[in-house]
Amino acid sequence: MATKEDICRKIEQVIPEAGKCGIDYSVEYDKINHAWSVDLQKGGQHLKTFIEDEEAQSCLNKDKCIPVGLQIGQLKRNLGLFKHS
Repeated sequence: MATKEDICRKIEQVIPEAGKCGIDYSVEYDKINHAWSVDLQKGGQHLKTFIEDEEAQSCLNKDKCIPVGLQIGQLKRNLGLFKHS
């Protein structure tokens, strides 16, 4: 299984505009949902998405990161929209 550090490094590599793990967003494994939780933070606001184990493994092992990139990119856009409303 992937580790938090693996997921963080991959997000920073594939989506550098997301920022730095532990500063701009956090990554934790959610045992209840059996998925990785990515919580993007900006100005006291938070939005969260889940990355399924299979998607995370595919991104880490096969560099098939489009689903992960789309999810986090959309989360970042939504956070920007939410912040301006």
